[in-house]
Amino acid sequence: MLRVRRFRVLLSDLLFYYRKEVIVENRVQWIYTSRDDKELLERYNQWAKDYDADLEQGHEYQGPQLTAEFFTRYVPNGARVLDAGAGTGLMGVALAELGYHDLVATDFSQGMIDEARKKNVYQELHQMVLGKPLDFATDCFDAIVSVGVFTGAHAPASSFDELVRITKPGGHIIFTLSTEAYENSGFKEKLFALESEGKWKLMETSQKQLLTKEGAGVYHQVWIYQV
Repeated sequence: MLRVRRFRVLLSDLLFYYRKEVIVENRVQWIYTSRDDKELLERYNQWAKDYDADLEQGHEYQGPQLTAEFFTRYVPNGARVLDAGAGTGLMGVALAELGYHDLVATDFSQGMIDEARKKNVYQELHQMVLGKPLDFATDCFDAIVSVGVFTGAHAPASSFDELVRITKPGGHIIFTLSTEAYENSGFKEKLFALESEGKWKLMETSQKQLLTKEGAGVYHQVWIYQV
């Protein structure tokens, strides 16, 4: 009887984690199949409250930690940092744990911003849309970080024009970019054009890697540019 009970408990646990994985995978696909920006915004607002738990427990999301490893090589503590497309603030938490405290967040989803505010790691939070003019002064930030934002059906390659504008000369822009978006969504051309125009200089790129430990999702690279 004891063996049967243990088997039932094990089976129950396996079914729970399987259902959790399916739910998260379905939500990710639900996001990526948004028909337009309005629907994408609505879906992120709906997902905001469960976002952290779904990504960290369902897929063991490690995008912020992987990006932070590169960030610390180029950006000193005390830098004024913009977390562009901050979502619920997971990147901000990772940076705060490493001693970065002058953090500003933007996201296009108010629901995500509301969740990020609860982390208590940002000095300012603003609802802004990447790809459109940003309400910041020129040469405003020492560094910009953006994780999980430049991927399919999300922020466009044109976002970098404004990010370059608001970064101080000598500052760094550090971001993840999906390999699919790089090849098929105009990012390859945009990154090259900005470097050809002398707007920034490529410092380093990471190997292609998944942002989740579970092996789900698409491959990304971390890119580091100096303005």
